[in-house]
Amino acid sequence: MPNYMSPVRPWITVGVLLVAFALLHGVSHGEATVAHQALRELPLELGNWAGIEKPLSDRILQAVGVTDYLNRSYFSDEDGSVQLYVGYYSSQSSGDTIHSPKNCLPGSGWDPVQSDRASIALSSTHRIVVNEYIVQRGPERQLVFYWYQGRGRITASEYSSKFWMVTDAISRHRTDGALVRVITPIPGSEGEARERLENFTRLVFPNLETFIPK
Repeated sequence: MPNYMSPVRPWITVGVLLVAFALLHGVSHGEATVAHQALRELPLELGNWAGIEKPLSDRILQAVGVTDYLNRSYFSDEDGSVQLYVGYYSSQSSGDTIHSPKNCLPGSGWDPVQSDRASIALSSTHRIVVNEYIVQRGPERQLVFYWYQGRGRITASEYSSKFWMVTDAISRHRTDGALVRVITPIPGSEGEARERLENFTRLVFPNLETFIPK
């Protein structure tokens, strides 16, 4: 049976985004200012991991439009290396919005070869769902987790993130939020890389809750 709805879907998406833009523009002048702790104060030492700052260039900072950010490489003698990026936006109602890594990674030469969702147990009663990507550049492969966090919400879906941003803009006069991304090389098995990234996520997540306002 022909799918007559397919051509309509892009226009529905465009319509939703236009309505969202109009709503955000309408509340931008009355948006609440939320204090947050500077991301650079997140500990450089996390468990057996030691971090090194990796400042972004002015050109990249201008392109992403973040209010505050953290970009570090963490190393462990036992576990290898992980890159942590957090980009925080105090407001997304005036044009500077979170950029999806699935659009940025190909621009830096990394091609996605596999995508999925991962459910990570932070404790016996708390799980988060994140995006999971395997990207490749030449012979090199990396495993990527990323999610959207802010205003007490954690979501993997870009569309859900934007929906809740608009909802919170109307009900709470807030659009602040952050993108969190962790990356690790895959020199061996994907299972080892996934275990490394899950363990690091469990370690860093409680710290992030201090720096990204609820």
